[in-house]
Amino acid sequence: MKQTPGTMVTFRRPDGQDVQGYLAKPQKIEGAPAIVVIQEWWGLNDQIRGVADRLAQSGYLALVPDLYRGKATAEEEEAHHLMTSLDFGDATAQDIRGAVQYLKQQSQRVGVTGYCMGGALALLALSQIPEISAGVVWYGFPPLDYIDASKIKVPVLGHWAAQDAFFAAETVNALEVKLREADVDFEFHRYLAHHAFANETAVGPGRIAQTQFDPVWSQLAWDRTLTFWGRTMWSATGTR
Repeated sequence: MKQTPGTMVTFRRPDGQDVQGYLAKPQKIEGAPAIVVIQEWWGLNDQIRGVADRLAQSGYLALVPDLYRGKATAEEEEAHHLMTSLDFGDATAQDIRGAVQYLKQQSQRVGVTGYCMGGALALLALSQIPEISAGVVWYGFPPLDYIDASKIKVPVLGHWAAQDAFFAAETVNALEVKLREADVDFEFHRYLAHHAFANETAVGPGRIAQTQFDPVWSQLAWDRTLTFWGRTMWSATGTR
């Protein structure tokens, strides 16, 4: 049976404001866990919708909150402008938490995942939103002093690019130390790849030179991700 395309939905932030997001549904909704998917700096585009669709095909409800309020771009300069204009604190405490709470009405367990800018926001969400059951971070982190690792009480999986020109490997190592010292249940994987190695549009002209899709590493990271979600979101003892 062909997967049904997702749709735009409206959900409410904790402060009462309405936000839109892209919701992809699995074939069987009853009993399905849910995942909040956080965009890269490009915005809510077809590529990040595709991530949500892929998760839905694997049995998850997946919601991508529209952090840029309808704006998206393929231009690096505009993406940088949109990202730097975003209030990360408000996006975490209101947009992302609102998305988690919306999904909580339909699913017992809600995870969070994000790419690049979304990876940084996912780490902030993991340390600030108690309703989250697990998280997967793809090659992105905020300034490490923004993360209170002692408040991360759920399993975390991280995928990192060893040749990342935007997020230094040394800082990934420092993040690993910080999580270990806080006794966080985490698992990090490093890939001999460039930034955005799991973004299939990070190829060809018009894209940033230091980014490069790698189908082999991307598939391995996806396999590990689905194994992680299966362990933490479905099993009776997956969360703690």
